[in-house]
Amino acid sequence: MSRPKLPRKSTSIDMTAMCDVAFLLLSFFILTTKFKPSEAITVVTPSSVASKVAPDKDIVLITIDKSGKVFLSLDDEAKKQYLVNTLNSTKNLNLDTKAFVKSTFFGTSFSQLPSFLVIPEADRKGNLLPGIPVKDSINNELVEWLKLINDAYQGQKMNLLLKGDNLSKYPSFKSVLYAFKKNDFLKFQMVTNPESVPLGTDLWKLHQSKSDAIKPE
Repeated sequence: MSRPKLPRKSTSIDMTAMCDVAFLLLSFFILTTKFKPSEAITVVTPSSVASKVAPDKDIVLITIDKSGKVFLSLDDEAKKQYLVNTLNSTKNLNLDTKAFVKSTFFGTSFSQLPSFLVIPEADRKGNLLPGIPVKDSINNELVEWLKLINDAYQGQKMNLLLKGDNLSKYPSFKSVLYAFKKNDFLKFQMVTNPESVPLGTDLWKLHQSKSDAIKPE
């Protein structure tokens, strides 16, 4: 007696609930995502194979853009409080203390600092600012900036970083180094764009020999 053949039916899965979950997740990520704001100072750093990570606190950052303009950034608000108090007492600039402390960078001469601080933070763009004067040794205001910063730290650890655009010219870089030397800042770190070591180079072979030496037997 032959077995009765049951009719074959295709499997049906209700995807409605899964589609709802997918759209809910998509809506959540769209609404909560924060897009990276445009940088106030646009700098394309040169590439290097250095693997050392830049420090994330007690930073004094000198930035040179592609046109050679120089900017200064500090992350310690207490040190910026010292700077603004000193500038107000020694130069009679009558700076807005709160605006100075909250400023993420400085990019103008001492005489123009009051006008600089009036500009809303979102409108402070490096291409619209003159930068700190460093054109020659006679009018290199970065020397005085670094002297004030050195006094503010009073022997405490400070991480001095230099970030230069790949297209910036040597005279601006030389003027920054002059300001470093005048304040006995003989050690600093360059901010670069990290890349892998090219295969086959002497540095690549050195890294390979070091990795082979530490492999367990």
